[in-house]
Order: sequence, then structure tokens, then C-alpha cells
Amino acid sequence: MALVTSTEMFKKAYEGGYAVGAFNVNNMEIVQGITEACKEEKAPVILQVSKGARAYANHTYLVKLVEAAIIECPEIPVVLHLDHGPDFETCKSCIDGGFTSVMIDGSSHSFKENIELTKKVVEYAHAHGVVVEGELGTLAGIEDEVQVSAEDSSYTRPEEVEEFVEKTGVDSLAIAIGTSHGAYKFKPGTKPQLRFDILEDISRRLPGFPIVLHGSSSVPQNYVTMINENGGKMPGAIGIPEDQLRQAAGLSVCKINIDSDLRLAMTGTIRKFFNEHPDKFDPREYLKPARANIKELVRHKLINVLGCNGKA
Repeated sequence: MALVTSTEMFKKAYEGGYAVGAFNVNNMEIVQGITEACKEEKAPVILQVSKGARAYANHTYLVKLVEAAIIECPEIPVVLHLDHGPDFETCKSCIDGGFTSVMIDGSSHSFKENIELTKKVVEYAHAHGVVVEGELGTLAGIEDEVQVSAEDSSYTRPEEVEEFVEKTGVDSLAIAIGTSHGAYKFKPGTKPQLRFDILEDISRRLPGFPIVLHGSSSVPQNYVTMINENGGKMPGAIGIPEDQLRQAAGLSVCKINIDSDLRLAMTGTIRKFFNEHPDKFDPREYLKPARANIKELVRHKLINVLGCNGKA
């Protein structure tokens, strides 16, 4: 199966009460772990590339890795998506370079400027058969080059969504309802709670329209512990409760972004490997178990959080 857009994927997710996992990728082992899990669980998948990942691994290498995954996993639909495109030029480069979906993140601009920028990207993307994700509201936290303080974060205003979607023509909308970028989402002792009232209001105003959640890593405590027990220092890393993400997936949320969890699994596994095998130096020896743990983590997400297993 060739690369697809998310249009049909989101339609099925909305009607079926599940969400598609959007996983950030930047090397071969992460791509393999994700797509092998999706192949075995018969799940659709969105492989995301950020501006930082393109700078690290090179656009061409990343596209070719995804193309290789499609050859190896022809049974599953795959979207190649730009995550947090910062400007028109970056979005255009990805559209011209083979991506089937792009996000233009104009959330740091005024409402009017966000509309103007997003509309410009939509017009170019749609002319080339590519879909666009916009964003209203601002998430706190750090993800690659996206850095927003808690003071500067803001919930999405439901009264703005209809105008934004109508004037921009976006195909999906990322909203802020209490998720946060990075592994350090919440302070220890706090109880994370998504604003389902905002989500339900937005869903009422945009019936049938696909909603996206960023910053939705749950920060698995077993991998945080593994990192800390093997020389790491990650005190107080807390994520989004998985039961709340599953609840959101049963509503209008069709895409849930998961990034930090995979990095934690890879880092924890490698740290543990070196502690147990200090004489080893072959990357294949420590990347193999890291890839296996990424695969099992993704499998867990597909079944227990997203509910998209068997939906390919």
C-alpha cells in the first residue's frame, strides 16, 4: 500500500470511536518498532517527522525509511506527516518532498495571523493532494524546538473553532485541553485532568470533524524507573493518564500524538543494557532490545489506549 492521506483514516476513526496513533520518528529502529507492531495488530498509523527530526536525520533519509516500512508492511495504511510545521516554507518543502500530511502550527500568532498562515498552507497543500492540520490553543512544555511556558499556555476557545475551520479549510484541528509536551508534563502529586467539557463543546460545534491531541504521552513509569536505576536523573516525570486518552479517543479525537514514551523506552533499555554489559560496544546489540521494547509499547498503545487494532 502506498502512502495515504488521513482523510479516510480519520473518517473511520470518528465513526468507530477510536483514534489513530501518531508517532514521532527519527531513526530506523523507531520506524521498525512502530510499523512492525502496527502490522501485527492490523492498525493504521501516522509516522510524524518534526522540524528537529528533519535537521537531525535529513529529509531524504526519513522519507526513504518510511518507504521501506511500507514495502515491509504493505497491509497497513501509513500517513507521513510533518509535526509542528513552523512556517509556510517548511510545510511546502515537505509537501514537495513526498509527505501526505502537514501541520502548520500558527498557535503562537494572533487569531487573525493564524488564520492567514494556515489558509496559505492549506491552499498549497490541497492543490498537491496533501491534507493539513491546524492548531488553536497553546500547549505548555518542550518538544524539539517547540517551547512554551505554563504561563503562556492556553486552552482552546470553543467559540473560535468554527470560524477558524471555515476560513482556513483545514482537514483536522489540534486543540489544547490539558495535555502538555515532553516527559515533565505535571508536577509530582498533581492529578492530570483533561478538559472534556471543552472537547465536548468543540465536538458539538464541529460535528464529524477530526480533532487532534498533541502532548499525549503517558510517560510509562516502568521506563522512568529503568532510566533512574541505571544512571539517569528523571525525577517527577508524569504524563497523561491512559484512561483519559482512551475516553478522548471514543469522542471526536481521531489522532493522538505519542512521542516521549518511545524515547523513554529506547533510552531506558539502552541504559540498562550498558549497565549489565559494560564490555559491549556494537550498536546492533543494544539497539535490538530497544527496538523490541518500542514495539511492545506501541502494541500496548494500539490496543489499550487508541483502540485502533484491527482497523487497518
